[in-house]
Amino acid sequence: MAAPETVLPEHAAAPAHRDGNVLRWLTAYTVSLIGDSVYFVALAWSAQKAAGPTEVGLVMAAGAVPRALLMLGGGVVADRFDPRRVILGSDTLRCLLILAVAAGVALTAPALWILVAVALVFGAVDALFVPAVGALPPRITTPDQLARVTGMRSLSMRLSQIAGPPIGGLAMGLGGPAAAFTVAGLLIALSLPLLLTTRIRPLGTSDAKRPEPGTVRRDLLDGLRYIRRHRLIGPLVAVGAVCELGLVSTLNVGLVLLNAERGWGPSGYGWIIGGFGAGAAAGAALLAVAGRLPRAGLVMAGTLLVACVGAASIALAPTLWLAVLLAVVVGLCAGVFGSLDSTLIQTAADPAYLGRVTSVVMLTMVGLAPLGYPLVGAAIGAWGAAPVFAACGGFAGLGVAVALASDAVRHAELPRRRPGVTI
Repeated sequence: MAAPETVLPEHAAAPAHRDGNVLRWLTAYTVSLIGDSVYFVALAWSAQKAAGPTEVGLVMAAGAVPRALLMLGGGVVADRFDPRRVILGSDTLRCLLILAVAAGVALTAPALWILVAVALVFGAVDALFVPAVGALPPRITTPDQLARVTGMRSLSMRLSQIAGPPIGGLAMGLGGPAAAFTVAGLLIALSLPLLLTTRIRPLGTSDAKRPEPGTVRRDLLDGLRYIRRHRLIGPLVAVGAVCELGLVSTLNVGLVLLNAERGWGPSGYGWIIGGFGAGAAAGAALLAVAGRLPRAGLVMAGTLLVACVGAASIALAPTLWLAVLLAVVVGLCAGVFGSLDSTLIQTAADPAYLGRVTSVVMLTMVGLAPLGYPLVGAAIGAWGAAPVFAACGGFAGLGVAVALASDAVRHAELPRRRPGVTI
């Protein structure tokens, strides 16, 4: 059962896009994400200078291992402690780590083992940072504004993906890896004062009666049982996991191989990925502007169905421009689906479990999705792109069946705006 609504102070109950508290957090989050993007550019180029292509892949993949292994434990930490403090602590550690690397590479050429170690430590700290970030939005705004905050957050992620690599490349060109790592560290440092001034509300009153925290293992199992037994959250997590397995591998690996198969060249691939990104940004903007969509559960299932059909059809497109158009549609529907899925989970979750719920959701994204990469690549090599895209779209479509089979999902609604709050 979801905790009863806790009301923020009246001055914080404004629409999210006019709420200074939300905007401070969003700015801090955006700046930190741009710093992350610059860091990955610096890490990749440093690895390229230190070793060959295989080693570059090793360095870039190293951070994913501790992130996936420790993510669930990070959710326990986020629920035990103030999530803002966890974010501040992990962001500070990430900042200090990156600035230390900047100083190191300024004095000597980066060794491969150092870069692997940095990636491992950064991934471990990320395992604390990511669940805490996911647990924070319900603590800084009211439930009726969560959809808008989720859309704004998705837009900030898209902005960081657009702005980060050029900033990193410019820093690399002007001052080499040391300059790029320094810029990344300073960007993350800029987010800290904004986070310090972000107000959060206390947990709901029902949480005062919950048992005292036990061992990490007990708290983790308690969180997993909570997700499994929840009428709405359990199916929503399952839908998201099926979607990640079916669609992400197709879009991340399959599009590269499809582009090579059709001979559209690097520019063609760029157009398709750009179209998907533009559609996803438009979907996030729709939620950010509208703030609420009626019949959210059914809309979520419908947009996922369209995304699955679109993804399955891209490999059948006879021309590049039709493939780009389909990518825009897939991105738009995937953006709306992802935002609604996340918002429904956050509004339904008891605040005491938000960190653990977020950690499971994020684990399905960073842990499950990459498992399909080699399978999709091998299958396209054996049978071509069209049947594999169709099969992956069909598999992701099972998520629609899971959603529609749940009475709680079919009737799920976003909270309505409270009387007296105007835009």
